[in-house]
Amino acid sequence: MKRNYWMIIIVYIAMQFSSLIGVPLFLYGFKYFGINQSLAVPSWLLASFTIALLIILLMLRKEMNDHSFRKKEGSIGHSVIWAFAGIFLALFAQYVAAIIENLLGVEMGSENTKGILKIIEAFPLAIIVTSIIGPILEEIVFRKIIFGSLHNRYNFFISALISSVIFAAAHMEFQHILLYSAMGFTFAFLYVMTKSIFVPIFAHVAMNTMVVLVQSIYKDDIERLQRQAEAVQNFIGGFL
Repeated sequence: MKRNYWMIIIVYIAMQFSSLIGVPLFLYGFKYFGINQSLAVPSWLLASFTIALLIILLMLRKEMNDHSFRKKEGSIGHSVIWAFAGIFLALFAQYVAAIIENLLGVEMGSENTKGILKIIEAFPLAIIVTSIIGPILEEIVFRKIIFGSLHNRYNFFISALISSVIFAAAHMEFQHILLYSAMGFTFAFLYVMTKSIFVPIFAHVAMNTMVVLVQSIYKDDIERLQRQAEAVQNFIGGFL
């Protein structure tokens, strides 16, 4: 792996743990200036993710100028088709994985998603992190760097499996490791098919945006459906 790739991974990890210092500082500052302290966490998330993205893009500026983010012989039309198809592939992979998890007895719903929605309710600008900055960072780190480096040595399945499991583990919801891994495989597939990191970035951004908007608009209906599904599952389980 290239030296600057290791530095990018370090920047990403540092960003993930920066809240341990940044949030207390923001809490103190917000209290001092009389700002609502409940905005400290989402404000730090927006600041830290933005700074990390700018640093990483700066570190990749040479590759971006050399057009190494894109396959030279690939057509724009080919990438556009896969970008839009990738949205539905990712949603389908997520749906199938969710069904399998449900059959395995994994509780429906994601605490991570619920926490994100609460943050967005308190600070709507946080949607920039969840729907744009976050997916861009994840695709650069987990697909371009980790998967791409592995794929230079191993076949697609091994490379996608390792990078997808790391991608899933990074979300700290190990009960949903199958769900996150399925999405990781999908985005890795899009990257290989187009040789353009912009394609999985577009699909990831679009999917996250759709999920956040649907979860926010139809929050009550989704919770009701989840309760009904769990009731049916428990009812059927009583006969087995």
